Amino acid sequence: MSADLESASIGAIIAQREFGPIGREDLQRYAHASGDLNPLHVDKDFARQAGFSDVIVHGMFGMAFLGRLIEDDIVKLQLLAFRATFRKVIEIEQTIVCRARLASRVNNTAVLSLEMLGPDDAVLIDGSAIVEFLTDGSQ
Repeated sequence: MSADLESASIGAIIAQREFGPIGREDLQRYAHASGDLNPLHVDKDFARQAGFSDVIVHGMFGMAFLGRLIEDDIVKLQLLAFRATFRKVIEIEQTIVCRARLASRVNNTAVLSLEMLGPDDAVLIDGSAIVEFLTDGSQ
């Protein structure tokens, strides 16, 4: 799902996409690529000792899915700013839904409200992005 930033109503969902489930191999690849080998993300026994049922997904890996939504599903833009707040743990083997809503628009700049949802629509990550887009007249 993707909507045009020029014509969408404020509050409208601009893009929405499902990712996952995020598996153990995904975490291993991310851990090695990022250098974040925190045992909470790669060692099931360590994660259990810390009170989790299994390893948990890196917060920054979760944020990357929101970035992918912006890059892949919202066309004709330049990303000017991107921020996120981690609200809940993303569990392994979880399917997530990433969503962007149009929060405001001035000329050819838009502010997007971002959220990553887990089961029961629990907010796992929320944030915002500021994007610059091309108007139909500037192509």
